[in-house]
Amino acid sequence: MALLARILKARLSPAPERALGSLGPRTPGSRRGRGPEDKGVGAAGGAAGRGPGRGTPRSLAAMPGPRTLANLVELFWKDGFSRIHEIQVAANTHGNMEKIFKSHFGPQFVVSVADRDLVAQVLRAEGAAPREPTWGSWQEYRGLTGEGEQWLKMRSVLRQRILRPKDVAIFAGEINQVIADLIKRIYFLKSQAEDGETVTNINDLFFKYSMEGVATILYESRLGCLENSVPQATMDYIEALELMFCTFKTSMYAGAIPRWLRPLIPKPWGFPNGKHCFQTGQIHVDNKLRDIQCQMDRGEREIYANMTEMLLAGVDTTSFTLSWAVYLLARHPEVQQTVYREIVRNLGERHVPTAADVPKVPLVEALLKETLRLFPVLPGNGRVTQEDLVVGGYLIPRGTQLALCHYATSYEDENFPRAKEFRPERWLRPGNLRRVDNFGSIPFGYGARSCIGRRIAELEIHLLVIQLLQRFEIKISPWTKTVHAKTHGLLMPEEPIHVRFVNRK
Repeated sequence: MALLARILKARLSPAPERALGSLGPRTPGSRRGRGPEDKGVGAAGGAAGRGPGRGTPRSLAAMPGPRTLANLVELFWKDGFSRIHEIQVAANTHGNMEKIFKSHFGPQFVVSVADRDLVAQVLRAEGAAPREPTWGSWQEYRGLTGEGEQWLKMRSVLRQRILRPKDVAIFAGEINQVIADLIKRIYFLKSQAEDGETVTNINDLFFKYSMEGVATILYESRLGCLENSVPQATMDYIEALELMFCTFKTSMYAGAIPRWLRPLIPKPWGFPNGKHCFQTGQIHVDNKLRDIQCQMDRGEREIYANMTEMLLAGVDTTSFTLSWAVYLLARHPEVQQTVYREIVRNLGERHVPTAADVPKVPLVEALLKETLRLFPVLPGNGRVTQEDLVVGGYLIPRGTQLALCHYATSYEDENFPRAKEFRPERWLRPGNLRRVDNFGSIPFGYGARSCIGRRIAELEIHLLVIQLLQRFEIKISPWTKTVHAKTHGLLMPEEPIHVRFVNRK
């Protein structure tokens, strides 16, 4: 059954009371969800919140941070938007700023938090419906919001249906069908290459895989992304997605422009292709709604928005992560060989894996965790305080926008020894795979605002990595040098990644 059909049916019956209760406000000293691996976060709600000396908290006026003009020059003139992740690390390691600092982005005032324990404190203080920053320009360009009771109701249904591994395990068969098409496509591309091995710009290939996979799970519908001749409707949708991500930075720039000037700026979301993302999702949702419309109450707009959000969020995020994972494996053949041996030893050379097989290859799970630590899809996350909060010794008033610097915390040696090194084994423990630190690296977010498609993305990546390594030894192409990251809304490769898929004997 398609995921959409399962969600619509779930809306007919009330959710268990504890589904929302578990997301309620934390009481002082609460440690809900805290495991023994959460190193050092216990003090986050206490001493870290009270500040140095447990004295009177300081005001925002006393908080360090760059001057507004210097900040605008950095972001606009020096293209700092593309280097947000690097700016985080520089601010956190060179002593230029503290673990918490303020900045102005035109009319936007932001407090950045670049410390694991302080991030933990902020996230653990959230209520049932945490607020994310609402960029006025982003809403103007998108025309969609993600707040309020209706959003929380739909999100709670989604969480019940797709946030546990056992809930998404049923989709392994559909995902494996898409993987089979991807592997055929790799063989075809190899046959077109001069050396018979190189596939250029693998992110393009993984983008189409991700798009096909998510659409198959959501709608039980194939888009034809991996065919040699892609259908025109699918090509239009791909162009619409590319337009959306290309205009992300434009909408961010608009956030620094006074509201009265914004009507003079062309709005990319008004372009015909810009509406295609929502319309394509609506078509597939309508097909399922017709089957069970008589059984459900109204709420189509929220369903369209949530399903479209899942499709959009599940494409580039998954494809970038796969691109980084393959790049890291190609650059570290000794790690690749270790993972391959574990796969052959525990699953065999040609066994088509299911969701139940993934725990048998913990290094594959560790590979994904380490990839996301080094290259988190979102280098930072945002929140808006819903009540006055003392963080790092500063009083943060209600309604203040916070930027949580996850990229910076992922690269701290205090959180991850030899943090700059690619070491998937750091995530392993005897007989089990465990989280080294909940808040040092949280690429899927936390709480009610955590990534709704996490389990689907993990399954797509785990199953594909297993089958790629069963068939190919992945080597870096001579055309690919060191690939750097850039921030374009998401953390993505700055240069195309070309790799060689060498057939295993």
